[in-house]
Amino acid sequence: MDNLPVPPERLLGSDPQTGLGSAQLEERRRQFGENNVTEARPHPLLAVVTASAGDPMLWFLLSMSVLFFFLGDTTEAVVLLLAIVPLLGMDAWLHRRTQASTEGLASRLASTARVLRDGRWQEIAARELLPGDVVEVVPGDWVPADGLVLAEDQLQVDESSLTGESFPVRKQPIAPGNTPPAGADGGQWVHAGTRVLGGKARLWIVHTGANTRYGEIVRLTRTSGQARTPLQQAVTRLVRWILVAALLLCLLLAVVRLVQGHGLVDALVSALTLAVAALPEEFPVVLTLFLGVGVYRLAQRQALVRRAVAVENIGRVSAICSDKTGTLTEGELRLLQCVPGDDLEAGDVAGVAALACGAAAHDPMDRAILAAAGPGAGAVRLASFPFTEDRRRETALVERDGQRLAVVKGAPETVRRLCGLGAAQYQPWQQQLDALAAQGLKVIACASRPLAPGHELTVEPDDGYTMAGLLAFGDPLREGVREAVQTCLQAGIRVVMVTGDHPLTAGAIAGQIGLGHGSPRVLSLDGRQDQELDADELAAADVIARAAPGQKLLLVQALQARGHTVAVTGDGVNDVPALQTADIGIAMGQRGTRSAREAAAIVLLDDNFRTLVNAIAEGRQLFTNLQRGFAYLLLFHAPLVLSAALVPLAGLPLLYLPIHIVWLELLIHPTAMLGFQQHSQAGLRRLPAAKGPVRFFPPRAWWALLLGAGVATAAVIGAYAAGLHWPGDAADPAATARTLALVTLMLCSAVFLAMLSRLAGRMPRVIGAATLASVALVQVPALSSVLLVQPLGTSALLLAVVLATVTGAAVLPLRRALSAG
Repeated sequence: MDNLPVPPERLLGSDPQTGLGSAQLEERRRQFGENNVTEARPHPLLAVVTASAGDPMLWFLLSMSVLFFFLGDTTEAVVLLLAIVPLLGMDAWLHRRTQASTEGLASRLASTARVLRDGRWQEIAARELLPGDVVEVVPGDWVPADGLVLAEDQLQVDESSLTGESFPVRKQPIAPGNTPPAGADGGQWVHAGTRVLGGKARLWIVHTGANTRYGEIVRLTRTSGQARTPLQQAVTRLVRWILVAALLLCLLLAVVRLVQGHGLVDALVSALTLAVAALPEEFPVVLTLFLGVGVYRLAQRQALVRRAVAVENIGRVSAICSDKTGTLTEGELRLLQCVPGDDLEAGDVAGVAALACGAAAHDPMDRAILAAAGPGAGAVRLASFPFTEDRRRETALVERDGQRLAVVKGAPETVRRLCGLGAAQYQPWQQQLDALAAQGLKVIACASRPLAPGHELTVEPDDGYTMAGLLAFGDPLREGVREAVQTCLQAGIRVVMVTGDHPLTAGAIAGQIGLGHGSPRVLSLDGRQDQELDADELAAADVIARAAPGQKLLLVQALQARGHTVAVTGDGVNDVPALQTADIGIAMGQRGTRSAREAAAIVLLDDNFRTLVNAIAEGRQLFTNLQRGFAYLLLFHAPLVLSAALVPLAGLPLLYLPIHIVWLELLIHPTAMLGFQQHSQAGLRRLPAAKGPVRFFPPRAWWALLLGAGVATAAVIGAYAAGLHWPGDAADPAATARTLALVTLMLCSAVFLAMLSRLAGRMPRVIGAATLASVALVQVPALSSVLLVQPLGTSALLLAVVLATVTGAAVLPLRRALSAG
């Protein structure tokens, strides 16, 4: 894990041996606040009531109940009032579901902490922790805040809530002392929201509350759904037009019923019933739920959504402009290869080079050498001559096993001169250098020589060295990145690597991950002015090397001008323009600056390209789920509204009574919300080339929707007409007709669900539960009498099944159209 900085103001004045003093607490509380990652929330009941007040169905039930009380029909009025209970329950469930991700995150926090203050251990509420506190954690504890490990005993931590990795992580303490370090390796940090699996430790708290990694996740999750997205705006326009059309149709129906002589009450009930049947309140509700589910699922994929528009757009991405360092690669210099000289093994070369490194290495190359070889057992450093740009070498005088040596590492040409190698002698080394450079690796050489007895330690030897070998360094690819890039390419997504590195290095990395089929087109922008750049040249490149921030912005604009939906990754302030311009700006959660995170729509918690690919796959599945959910709503509402209007307009008895609309709404709400929630299983799929603006439904799907809705409407009206003349029920043919039409519509609903979902995931259970409940409400006399329907005979049920089956066949073209994209 990357080295993370330690802000000095958070630990200065704190003694890791005694903890904070009482005199410091009040000032630190004013400066840093409480250790809270969540703000105060309204009472759950009040939140549900507030949310439900905007549900027009509840107002319809109340108004119709009052009307029936006024007319003296107490039973109908009571039934309508009781119907409010399950609707309130669904509103409560929806409210709870939209808050689930945030509360799930907040639940992984400690409630108490064992803290050292004034040299005494005490138990306090975790919210009272402050930067500089020293706390103790034992197995089973949730870590209360972000801190450094001061001391540990076999400490193992479960970090799956932050990294997604399920295996335990070993931790190590920082160097002893009272001075806070400038930074610490990820293995020396523990974070709020993680859990101690084994061992125990003493922690020096650095970040609390919203400043912890976990606190930032909670904060960003809460702000993610505030912006209205383009799809939400489109749905609002759709609902507005449907409402206008429904109002006109309701007025027409009321007038026609009055002209037909059915009376004012009948006209009013007919109009209100049609209005509620036509009311498309499910569309914004389902959209809100799906966006909330998208935010939650992407967070599980380590992609934190800050703006809900990202949930819509992430699945449409057709081009990715990705940083190299830390996203495609590990972001850390590693010693990848050693070429030894005569009489040496490859492992000996790193040992020689390590003798020239300082004991406290701050240079990334020195850290890589020491990590590979260690500091050199038994070697005593006598003198050193540091690296400078002029000298291009670092030399150390050491004593090992009673022998004094001069060891040098630096640029190969510089070391060659110190070794006195001629052109012929150096030729084999030059060949190795060229081969390593072609792989994009940074190469240095190292050499050594014995010191003469009495050599003055202030004098650096400048000749007589023997070449020990070459060391090649690079930033290795992250595990699984090549496979992730290939998945993108196979799905028709362009991947462009943008880096400030040398073109040779960038091209080598791009070839390893398979860009350009292993022969990437590399465009170097070194020294080129923005006005000199050709947009076609930018858009055609696989690799942009030596890129400046403004040039990264030009690349994004060039791809967008060619019809791409562009995702761009960035981590610094200089990436903000590109992040804001891109369709999806993606910031790095570990090494990204605050400016980059604020400008981005998504934050990758693990800085990994694979996470981005997983997020795109999940986004495409979410968009598919939403398409199918909306198609189901349209297929259900069209026959409901058309039959509710056409039957009474023809002068026939009302097809639907208010209680039936309530019944149908109780059916459609949960099935639309629960049915289309499939997870991404098959990964990325290739989308058809987009022509013009992205449409929620392609034209072919709209025609298929009209076909399915038309056949369903005909089936429901046909069932009603057949019921009016059904043999054996002459006493109340209207009740038979109404029941047969309702059963047909409910079976059509089940067929719609089955056809559109392909019975994936939980759908068989949803369909089975909805169908059984509907049949029971009709066939059980005690229930059917309350719902003003009557049990049907076998032949009538068989007719409803046949009509629903024919409707299902008419929906097949829609399923194929949605599957084709």
